[in-house]
Amino acid sequence: MNKLRVGLLFGGRSGEHEVSISSAKAIANALSAEENADKYEILPFYIQKDGLWQAGEVALEVLASGVSIHSQSANPQLWQFPPQTAEVDLWFPVLHGPNGEDGTIQGLLSLMQVPFVGSGVLGSATGMDKIGMKVAFAQAGLPQVKYKALTRAQVWSNPCVFPKLCDEIEASLGYPCFVKPANLGSSVGIAKVRSRSELEAALDNAASYDRRIIVEAGVVAREVECAVLGNDQPQASVIGEITFNSDFYDYETKYTQGKADLLIPAPLPEAIMQQIQEMALKAFTAIDASGLGRVDFFYVEATGEILINEINTFPGFTATSMYPQLWAHTGISFPELVHRLIQLALERHSDTQPKD
Repeated sequence: MNKLRVGLLFGGRSGEHEVSISSAKAIANALSAEENADKYEILPFYIQKDGLWQAGEVALEVLASGVSIHSQSANPQLWQFPPQTAEVDLWFPVLHGPNGEDGTIQGLLSLMQVPFVGSGVLGSATGMDKIGMKVAFAQAGLPQVKYKALTRAQVWSNPCVFPKLCDEIEASLGYPCFVKPANLGSSVGIAKVRSRSELEAALDNAASYDRRIIVEAGVVAREVECAVLGNDQPQASVIGEITFNSDFYDYETKYTQGKADLLIPAPLPEAIMQQIQEMALKAFTAIDASGLGRVDFFYVEATGEILINEINTFPGFTATSMYPQLWAHTGISFPELVHRLIQLALERHSDTQPKD
């Protein structure tokens, strides 16, 4: 039986480069596990931080060591892909954040006319842009915190306009509130603000990361997550909860061992868990996601409200990450999960091909 040659694509140009390497290493181990070894052959492709694609020994070295490398060339040939790309039967893009999870790489892989794991251009782009995502969720009738969408041009406008903008935010959202770049992952550039001076500084900082910015009202709630797997008939996992002692779930808390704990399954009433699962599936469908997604919620225990926060179309995928752990507790092992994602990619690719 011929093995399916899986192009494992990792690294990338986002701030989550190192997380991507860790995720890819875990997926490579799953593809090499006993139940998958006779089905799949791994062809690793490493995208350097400057965008240069590497294959062969270089990609294998980064995958094995978990350490990124820097370009040796001042002018890398970004569109000179390694010849091994022609050998790939299916792509597994293990890329988090901009230039990997936002529809850009999905557009490139679509042009290659080869199946790939995860959402397509629309689902990826909508899931990455927090403003577009919230518009889609609102259209689907999913409850959310109050928010205000802004642009860099508004923030970096003349001294007469900016104060009025801050006045509007204070009047409509109040304090505390959260200022976020619309298109970054892993809590990069996000700030919790409690005063006018903090708001002004946070808006300026967020504008340095992205031309689209979102400000959200703060809420006292438990942070819970649900994993989704599938295409047109997706399934929802058990619910997990994140607990932490820091002010909010920022980058340091997210990636520093011991700063946060995952409770799986979350200690929640059965009716609340079912409602979260139903909302997760609704959110997945609302942005036209496929393959996988992790949907994050706020559970306001005092009122019983469930508010959707966001969807992540390619969440962290290490052995200790929430997404695979949620499925492990639901009854799907890591190797089986990776196998199912590949089969879903083949199914979705077949569905998108012209019918005779």
